[in-house]
Amino acid sequence: MSRLTDLIARARAKDAALGEELEKEFKALSSRRAFGLNFERHKPESVELPGRPVRKGDKVRILPERGSTKKGDQTLWKVLKISKTENVRIAELEQLDVENPQTSEVAVDDLVVVAEFRDYIYPGLVSTGTVDRGGDKPYHTVINGENFHALEALTYTHRGKVDAIYIDPPYNSGAKDWKYNNDYVEKEDLYRHSKWLAFMERRLKVAKELLNPNNSILIVAIDDKEYARLGLLLEQLFPEARIDMVTTVINPRGKYRAGQFARSEDYIYFVAFGDAEVKGEPDEDFQTGDSISWRTLRRSDITSARGTKKGGTQQFYPIYVNKSGVIDSIGEPLPHSTDRNTAPVKKGCVSVFPMRDDGTEMNWGLTPESLQSLLSKGYVRVGRSTPNKPQKYEISYLTSGRINDIETNRARVVGNNPDGSVIAEYVSHKMKMPTTTWLRPSHNAEVYGTELVKDLLGEKSFPYPKSLYAVEDCLRLFIGDNPKAIVLDFFSGSGTTAHAVMRLNKQDSGARQCICVTNNEVSDEESIKLRKKKLRPGDFDWEKHGICEYVTKPRIKASITGKNPDGKEISGDYSFIDQFPLADGFEENAEFFTLTYETPVAVRHNVAFKRIAPLLWMRAGSQGDRIEKVPEQGWDVVEAYGVLVNLDQSTKFCKAIKARERVRIAYIVTDDDRRFQAVARHLPDSVEPVRLYESYLSNFRFSMGR
Repeated sequence: MSRLTDLIARARAKDAALGEELEKEFKALSSRRAFGLNFERHKPESVELPGRPVRKGDKVRILPERGSTKKGDQTLWKVLKISKTENVRIAELEQLDVENPQTSEVAVDDLVVVAEFRDYIYPGLVSTGTVDRGGDKPYHTVINGENFHALEALTYTHRGKVDAIYIDPPYNSGAKDWKYNNDYVEKEDLYRHSKWLAFMERRLKVAKELLNPNNSILIVAIDDKEYARLGLLLEQLFPEARIDMVTTVINPRGKYRAGQFARSEDYIYFVAFGDAEVKGEPDEDFQTGDSISWRTLRRSDITSARGTKKGGTQQFYPIYVNKSGVIDSIGEPLPHSTDRNTAPVKKGCVSVFPMRDDGTEMNWGLTPESLQSLLSKGYVRVGRSTPNKPQKYEISYLTSGRINDIETNRARVVGNNPDGSVIAEYVSHKMKMPTTTWLRPSHNAEVYGTELVKDLLGEKSFPYPKSLYAVEDCLRLFIGDNPKAIVLDFFSGSGTTAHAVMRLNKQDSGARQCICVTNNEVSDEESIKLRKKKLRPGDFDWEKHGICEYVTKPRIKASITGKNPDGKEISGDYSFIDQFPLADGFEENAEFFTLTYETPVAVRHNVAFKRIAPLLWMRAGSQGDRIEKVPEQGWDVVEAYGVLVNLDQSTKFCKAIKARERVRIAYIVTDDDRRFQAVARHLPDSVEPVRLYESYLSNFRFSMGR
């Protein structure tokens, strides 16, 4: 080890950046677990940014010529200079990460900018449209961009504020369903599983920063390809959490696989933090007005018969029932060796023992003391007389769950039977705790995922969308009682999670928000067709076929407006818990954004304020108007927040803040901590003061995971 550290020190002396990278890798290797989930972390990911203007200093790749379906050159180049020759912009390039770098001159139009995850980023957001039907409710937001970078940006707006994350990440089937470093991961890739784990680990680490540590839930849906490895990864990343896995049937017919079992299920991990717990769900077997259920007092399993070890010694005793069918008293337990016929007889009463019809002596389900306690409250009932059977009366009682229903007012006592036992009925749906195996018709992904997307969007296709009602059920179990919950999905796909959140809001007039992050990737099959038409990523006719533009945005718009992309009312109805026409839509708001990558030069001169304006608005709750530019008067205040850039105007600013009851945040731009504190002291206690340094570079430079 000492030899390695000496070599690293020598490398650092010659090249500080190289030395730092070597030291990081050395620490990762030296801290590797001897047991548990070990996997290669692989080189940092990179993402191509089509449509992003090429600038001096950028990292770029050279695109294949138009019309070619071949894979592009993966060599990284640095843009040294951009000039114009005969109206064509030419970039002078130098190879990166090679000992003897070559140079080249390439038309700017034939380059694509590359962002590596080890680089610093300066994110911004550009609005690409809104849907406004929700009045003053907060906005759901959809971000089109690389989800790792979007998560980093959200650490500024939502650190520790997210109540629930639901994700349906790539399943790593080897069928060109996801890329690592711009390449599809094939079945034959020897590092297929470790690439997937490295990909997930980076994102889950950032996601952890967003979750409320005191009460939140992370929900991850996965199939059989990676569920075991995912479980271990979750255990290692979140040792403080409680983790459960649910098996859910999403395809009752099963997916045909030659020579293998037909796969019919998926798996859902629930990772609970802090006080998060399952809230339960309505038991469809119990409706309003239904009578409360009773349990037979006699034990039913033969392993609990009298005289067995499991049966115990305190639960075989006589119950004395009088001629009116009322329990007079409860006798003492009889030892196993004592004949029941020698038990004391009570005048005017029948001695009732727990007996099967074949004469087998069983045990009662309660001790005499417990039975007496329930009897005094009316929770024990004498049933019909059975004089020709060994057990002379049927006797039943209320279990602790049914008693709790009465005592928590989910059921009410409406009278008493002649024997004094209560008559109770439900006044609302009884709640039950869900099991870890779900066989629910509403979770059929073909009917309530694929077919529902077709109802909303016509023939636009999306591979394997989740059932709307499956996602809704998952979220309801944890945020059903939180009408202001913030939900995040950073593998948003078709937008099912946002749709589910809007349904929850309709059911209780809630104001939950959903943040969706997705990219605008085109499917492999579609990309081949588009390349043959001489199109490239970044071209308008290419981008309109991407996931975000083609499916996510149109679906969320259609869900809210009740109209398909052609402007026609959507036919059909929602099913199950809340049934109403799809054409009704929702009283909700949504705004769509594209993630941008700003340059240090631009941000140093406040050129990028318009791009960070949505981030300030989102941190303040994504509600109401937005301050889009640096205020000329030195300050501005809207419904949810204010921005102060000229501290000489702080008196007017604080006065304006106090005049608005819904303001949550005051952004104060200053490099002087004393002046910041002075302004903060004059703000209402309900307003959070947030300091913004005068340089955007200091506020919004993200380097997590580097």
